[in-house]
Amino acid sequence: MARESVKARQRKREHMVAQFAEKRAALKAAGDYAALDKMPRNSSAVRLRNRCQLTGRPRGYLRYFGVCRLVFRDMALDGKIPGVRKASW
Repeated sequence: MARESVKARQRKREHMVAQFAEKRAALKAAGDYAALDKMPRNSSAVRLRNRCQLTGRPRGYLRYFGVCRLVFRDMALDGKIPGVRKASW
């Protein structure tokens, strides 16, 4: 599990990206790159990292479900994800 500070940093970045999205899009469309440079770095969507919503794990992330492979497996085996069950043939 990721440290709480890492998860908090990610949440802060997500908030800033949402807050400045319209302004950044307008500046990009206008071609005003000097003003873009003066904006906070964390307002750029490039700085976001896909992380598990429950544990904060950055690797093995399943985008469709928003969790890492380990949490997904536990949830699937517990029957918490509708329509997903263990394969057997």
